[in-house]
Amino acid sequence: MRDETIRLALPAAGEATERPISIAIVAMGGQGGGVLTDWIVQLAENHGWVAQSTSVPGVAQRTGATIYYIEAMPPLDGRKPILSLIPTPGDVDVVMAAEFMEAGRSILRGLVTPDRTTLIASNHRSFAIGEKIAPGNGIADGGAVTGAIGVAAKSEIIFDLNALAIAHGSVISAAMFGALAAAAVLPFSRDSYLDVIRAGGKGAKASVETFEAAFDRVKAGSPEVTAPAPSKQADHAPSPATPDPDLAGLIARLKQELPEPALTMARAGLRKVVDFQDVAYGAEYLDILRTLHAADRSAGGGPRAYAFTETAAKYLANAMSYDDVIRVADLKTRAARRARIESELEMSEGQVLQTTEFMHPRMEEVMGVLPA
Repeated sequence: MRDETIRLALPAAGEATERPISIAIVAMGGQGGGVLTDWIVQLAENHGWVAQSTSVPGVAQRTGATIYYIEAMPPLDGRKPILSLIPTPGDVDVVMAAEFMEAGRSILRGLVTPDRTTLIASNHRSFAIGEKIAPGNGIADGGAVTGAIGVAAKSEIIFDLNALAIAHGSVISAAMFGALAAAAVLPFSRDSYLDVIRAGGKGAKASVETFEAAFDRVKAGSPEVTAPAPSKQADHAPSPATPDPDLAGLIARLKQELPEPALTMARAGLRKVVDFQDVAYGAEYLDILRTLHAADRSAGGGPRAYAFTETAAKYLANAMSYDDVIRVADLKTRAARRARIESELEMSEGQVLQTTEFMHPRMEEVMGVLPA
């Protein structure tokens, strides 16, 4: 067969060493990955660079993360470069992971390499669906990731970025932006980064504070920042603030029937099942838990601090309160959720908020709303 392909001379535009700076961001919904990407692109463009970003969406409900990819470089003699759409293993300068296991997955994908990559990652965990639904302890081993980071990355910045962001009333994207600035991978000043945040308007004050805290944390190597501890009162109040005589009886019964080591977990479980359905459902939860504790006691669980009873209190509550369609609809239509969204958006007087909820039901969800 004759080859009639027309071949044009395409000389290289420059030396082979001329390459863009490439940044891969791995983030889940609500962590501001898109905002962080926009900030980095804007930062580069503010300095006359050519920047391009793409994203590959993950799956909702913590079964996958979105990968954002950025390439940026200054134009050469007025000519704009052709930039890639996806990260190439072995050719990424910075990997930013908003969760510890996502850092591990980036290493597995080959995005983190010892000759090139600076790894910026938060060491907190946000458990995946597979970890949550395991019958026992399904939490993945973070030690494997810790060991891999020391071998796979050229340099690393690892600490609890999420706790730092929470402590300053912002989201993790602002902390990651501060860590990126402190890493000095991009040839831009600290003030250049701050100018980008301030131009964003809403939430800029908290984002600036979080950025500066992360920047200083990286530069000074200061001690770990921890998130504010949850209120202890929540452990003892498995109900709304309104007193309920029937519920008070369940709490009294819980204290009488269960051992001290299991009380905290049992209170949390009782709160969950009552919120899921009603007080009568909470009584059923305690009936089953009492039977399980009796088995634990007869098997000599006392010397083991009734560990079986405590564990049973957790998994029984999870089994009795699952997120079916009705439950999700209930949670999404609560006034407290809307108030939280309005607060996060910093809405002013007179502004109107409209939210749109999406659902793509499978046959399981359809069957779940039908009568037994």
